[in-house]
Amino acid sequence: MSVTFKALENILEHYPPSSEHLISALQDVQAKFNYLPPEAMTAVCDHLGVPLSRGWAVATFYKAFSLEPKGEHDVAVCLGTACHVRGAANVYEKFRRDLGIAGPEGTTRDLKFSLRQVRCLGCCSMAPVAQVDEEIHGNLSQRKAGHLLRMYRKR
Repeated sequence: MSVTFKALENILEHYPPSSEHLISALQDVQAKFNYLPPEAMTAVCDHLGVPLSRGWAVATFYKAFSLEPKGEHDVAVCLGTACHVRGAANVYEKFRRDLGIAGPEGTTRDLKFSLRQVRCLGCCSMAPVAQVDEEIHGNLSQRKAGHLLRMYRKR
């Protein structure tokens, strides 16, 4: 989704020009675009009367903000001890291959999926585990990983 003046205007009209609204406004921008585009950061800071350096400081401090485009679906594969012992590395590699992600983590070209590694999702009894968006999927195999991607591509 491209950043449009109208989309930013719709977000910013909810905030009076005050620095106290910086985090809320950035959260709304991220919700709209799945990341914080540089032009949106400039527009938010200008509107709120906040120095651009402060906007970037906030965005880089909180892990909830992403400065890179993220996919529509967030795939987090647990590589913690229980999952690792039960083959999570193979499941992760299946996701990576099927999504065409060259590095260890990343986002597909069509911005449909982002893939990342996590150390524990708190579901060790269901290992290996992946979380897609807010849904936990356990007892994964490479075959089940492929099925999950096909299912989420349709959503």
